[in-house]
Amino acid sequence: MKKYKKHFLYLVLIFIGIIPAISLFHSGLPITHDGQDHVARIANFYQNLSEGNIIPRWAGNLNWGYGHPILEFLYPFPSYTASFFHFLGFSLVDSVKIVFGLGTILSIIFMYLWLSSFLNKFSALFGAVLYTHAPYRFVEVYVRGDIGEHLAFAFIPLVLFFIYSIYKKKNMNNIFLGGFSLAFLILSHNAISLMLMPFIIFYGFFLLNLSKNRKSYIINLTSLMLIGFGLSAFFWIPGLLEGKYTLRNIVTAGGYIGRFVNFRDLLYGPWSYGISGQFTVQLGILHWASFILSIILLTKFYIKKDRKNLVFSLGLIVYTLIAIFLMLPISSFIWQKFILLQNFQFPWRFLAIPVFTTSVLGAVVFEQVFRKSRIWFTVFAIILLLFLSKDYMRPIDYLYKPENFYTGIYNSTTDTGESSPIWSVRFMEKRALEQIQLIDGKASIELVQRSTTKRIYKINAQKTSRILENTLYFPGWTVLLDSKPAIVEFQDQRFRGLITFYVPEGKHDIEIVYRETKLRLFSNIASTFVLFGILTFYLFKFIKTKF
Repeated sequence: MKKYKKHFLYLVLIFIGIIPAISLFHSGLPITHDGQDHVARIANFYQNLSEGNIIPRWAGNLNWGYGHPILEFLYPFPSYTASFFHFLGFSLVDSVKIVFGLGTILSIIFMYLWLSSFLNKFSALFGAVLYTHAPYRFVEVYVRGDIGEHLAFAFIPLVLFFIYSIYKKKNMNNIFLGGFSLAFLILSHNAISLMLMPFIIFYGFFLLNLSKNRKSYIINLTSLMLIGFGLSAFFWIPGLLEGKYTLRNIVTAGGYIGRFVNFRDLLYGPWSYGISGQFTVQLGILHWASFILSIILLTKFYIKKDRKNLVFSLGLIVYTLIAIFLMLPISSFIWQKFILLQNFQFPWRFLAIPVFTTSVLGAVVFEQVFRKSRIWFTVFAIILLLFLSKDYMRPIDYLYKPENFYTGIYNSTTDTGESSPIWSVRFMEKRALEQIQLIDGKASIELVQRSTTKRIYKINAQKTSRILENTLYFPGWTVLLDSKPAIVEFQDQRFRGLITFYVPEGKHDIEIVYRETKLRLFSNIASTFVLFGILTFYLFKFIKTKF
C-alpha cells in the first residue's frame, strides 16, 4: 500500500509540473527574448551531430553564414537533449518545447526527492511546488526563453540529493550518479552552476560536520565532485581558458550598469513581457513569507539548541541575503571590481539563488509550523500557489516559422557578440556573395565537399593567388595545401577575422578543417577517461556477479 501511495504522489508531482507547461502544447514557438535563437543554435548543434561531431563547437550557419564559435561556450546539455528528441522525429521547435517542459517536471520531482530525504513528504511537496511556481521560473520560460537556466534548476536539488545519499550510506551508485548530476548541472548552464556551487560546497561541509565517518564521507564527496567536473571538462575547460580569444570581457564589461533592481521590485512587480528592466523580478509572496518566518524560527532553533536546523537555515538565509545584495545598486562597487562577476551580465540573474533557497526554507518552515492537518494545509498552499501564478503560465504570442528558417543561414550570432573572436567584428552585417573567393591573382576554384567543420576544394592557379574562405577564423581552423599546413591570415582589415591564404601556381588540393586545439583535446580526453573509468567499474562488477 505504501508503495502505491508513493507512486501516486509522484503522479501528483508530474501533474502539478505539467500545469505551468500547458501553454507549450500550443502549436508554434512561444515568442520570447531568446527562444528563436535557441532553436537556431540547436539546429546547428544537431547538424554537427549528424555529421559525426560528437562534441559540437562550431555553428556553421550562424553569423550570416560566416560561422561562429558560440557552441564552444554555450551550455550543451539542453542542446544534446533537444537533439535527441529531434532525432526521434520531433520538429526543432517541438524538441525545444519538450526540454522546457522537462525542466519544470524534473525540477519538481528532484526537489521533492531531495527534501523528502530529510523532511516529511508534505513539507517536501510544498517546497517543491514553491520551487517550480516562483514568478522568475515563468519569466525564464515565457518571457526570456532561457532553456539552459531553466533546465539547470532541475539538477541543483538532484546534486544535493546524492550528496545527502552518500552522507547516509556509502554506495558507489550514489557517487557516480551524483557525479553525473553535477556534470549535467554544469553542462546545463555555466552561470547558474557557478552561482550555486558555493551552496553545494556549504552543504557538503554541513553534512561533514554531522557525519559519523568523516574520512569515508570526504573521500566519497571528493570523488563525486571530481567525477562531475571530470565528465564536464570537455565543456568548462575550453570555455574558461579559450574565452581569452573572444570579446567576452569587452562586451560584458560595464553591462551590469543600469541592470540593478530596486528592492521594492523584489517584493512586487507587474507582469510584463518586456526587456530587461521591464519584466518582473519579484521573488513571490509565499517565498518572502517563508524567508521571514525562517528568520523568526532561528530563535526557536537557538533556544532548543537544534544545531542542525540552525546551521542549515542560517546558511540558506545568509546565501539569500548575499544574492539580494548583489542585485541591488549598493553592490555596484563589487561588480566594478570583479570582472568575473561582470560575465554574469545581469545582476537580476542572481534571483535564481533566492528562488532556490527560499523554496527550501519554505519546506523547513512548513515542517516546523504545521504539525497537524498537514495534508489540508498542503492542498491549500498548492492551490494558492497555482492561483497566484495563473497569469504567468502563457507567452505573449506564438511564432510560426518553417524548419528551414532555423536550419539554413541564420542572420545572427544568437548572442550579444561576446563569443565573437577578438580579432573580428561583433556581428557580420550581410551574407557573403560566395563561400570562397579569389581576392588576388588568377585561379579557378572547384568545390568538392563542404560540411560544418570541413571544406575541400580543387584550385588551379595560373599564378600565386590569394583565397578568401568566408568563414570566421577561430583557433582550430587549419588550411591544408596538398595535405601540408598553410599559413592562415585573418587580420586583414578588408576581411577582418576571415580566413585567407595563398596558393602557389599549379593545381592543388585544399582542405579547410576545424580541428580540436590541444586544450580541447586534453579536455575531451579527461572527460572520456572519467566516463571510461565508470564503465569499467560496472563492467568488472557485472563480470564478478556473473562469474
